[in-house]
Amino acid sequence: MDYSKIITIEPGKRSGQPCIRGMRITVYDVLEYLASGMSKEEILADFPYLTEEDIYACLAYAADREKSILPVAA
Repeated sequence: MDYSKIITIEPGKRSGQPCIRGMRITVYDVLEYLASGMSKEEILADFPYLTEEDIYACLAYAADREKSILPVAA
């Protein structure tokens, strides 16, 4: 998934953390909600300005970050 149009990083917003579409909700916020057991439907109900695509973009962004920090096998 190309999340580059959804996940934004602005130095003056939320201390430069990756946010969703320039809003103040961060990728970390969404991942934390999912990790705590909230369903996608619950998140969308609590934050009606988010979309299902936003949630998938957060997951894709996190997967790419994880892949980039894994040590290279020797």
